[in-house]
Amino acid sequence: MPLLKPSSTLVTCLGLLAFTVTTAHVSAQRPAQTQTPPPAATQASPLDALERMNQAVEALTRKVWPSVVQIVVTTYSPREQGRGDESDVVLGRGRSVGSGFVIDADGYVMTNAHVVANAQRVQVVLPPPNADGSLVAALSGKMNIVNARVVGFSSEVDLALLKVDGPRLAPLPLATYSQMKQGESVFAFGSPRGLRNTLTHGLVSAVARQISVDSPLIYIQTDAPINPGNSGGPLVNTKGDVVGINTFILSPAGGSDGLGFAIPSAMVRTAFRQFKDYGQLRRQEVGMSLQTITPAMAASLKLPRDFGVIVSDVWPGGPAEAAGLKVGDVLVSVDGQPAENLPSVIYSFRLRDSMEKVQLNVLRGTAEMILRMTAVEERSDLDSAVGMADPEKSIVRELGILGVEVDERLAKSAKGLRMPYGVIVAARVAGATSEVPLQVRDIVLMVNDRPIMSLQSLRDAMRALPLGSAVTLQLQRDGKLMYLSFILD
Repeated sequence: MPLLKPSSTLVTCLGLLAFTVTTAHVSAQRPAQTQTPPPAATQASPLDALERMNQAVEALTRKVWPSVVQIVVTTYSPREQGRGDESDVVLGRGRSVGSGFVIDADGYVMTNAHVVANAQRVQVVLPPPNADGSLVAALSGKMNIVNARVVGFSSEVDLALLKVDGPRLAPLPLATYSQMKQGESVFAFGSPRGLRNTLTHGLVSAVARQISVDSPLIYIQTDAPINPGNSGGPLVNTKGDVVGINTFILSPAGGSDGLGFAIPSAMVRTAFRQFKDYGQLRRQEVGMSLQTITPAMAASLKLPRDFGVIVSDVWPGGPAEAAGLKVGDVLVSVDGQPAENLPSVIYSFRLRDSMEKVQLNVLRGTAEMILRMTAVEERSDLDSAVGMADPEKSIVRELGILGVEVDERLAKSAKGLRMPYGVIVAARVAGATSEVPLQVRDIVLMVNDRPIMSLQSLRDAMRALPLGSAVTLQLQRDGKLMYLSFILD
């Protein structure tokens, strides 16, 4: 039976009620007449329509729940212990809970980056075979908990891709974002406040919402109740297709105020493909920074129009500078597509996969100019090194990683390295003796005060530490130096 939109069903119910009242009124004004009973098909009651709606929602939950997972993350965080003026800061183990959904049958799970950020261990609670929202399933204590590894991660768009090994899982399809309409019925699945298998219902309040005018990201706004723990779970339409990933709420009290926001399916689709293939997001760049034009900006700078996107910076030595782009140029189009807002321009570069030159149409004063430039791919300089890891020779079991040494050749060719030595984290593997929140492309530079010059020196440094030792790694992560501390289990 096709799924019915609750809004459509409600209109149908109200229509039936109105028809019944009107008929009764007319009958009271006319002499009694012998009437032929209407066909059975026209005698459906409002109760029947509501029952059909319930059946449609039940069918939806049976389709979606087998693909929704709970994500349990173990982290270490500093805590103060002591009394009075004497206190110590120690590392304590903490746990947090989020949500996710199966996006590929080979064990790929999509969630938010903030759900798994700085995790020592990530576990996924897989749905039971009878996950259908029924009373029996809700009371079942059976849980299948498996370890997961982070395949791809981007704090910029707040998305992460996990991989679990085991049985093939039922994936959820992604909806076509461009076809979404305001007022559509949507359902949020997940584990709010850690309560597994929770379903809420609402509408699409807005199909595209920017949190600030200069934000390159857009979100779906919904009034479906979303609370902490829903992060990473799917927001689905009446067909059971994922329209977005529940990401955050706006609430002074920290609870659902009907202002929930989800990352659109279009961004999820792009991130999944790139995470699976490359472990990170990649995009083409021409070397410029952009901002949204506001009416005040347009008036004060005497811009040719009071909407759209302005070039706020041209990066020295980049393709845009070589092509003649100037600060203050107003972007009209990118490769023929109108540049009416910042998110659409940023997204056009994320999706771009062409060796042809980028064509920018800009307004400089009142004159329109056409500039063509060769785009460069923005990607990590460590991509090739990460792909060199040999599972047999590169494993560091004490940290649960596959590592690649920063050798002389890599130190000369890779940009952004802070030190000409270290071990690059190529992958996370199971079986670590300690739970260490390393991420792919981290570079381990030191263990306590011992420089790490090779894979063997990293293994030796870890093996020299007795159990229970406090360990601090010096890392390079995303171009920045940082310390990472933990207790050796």
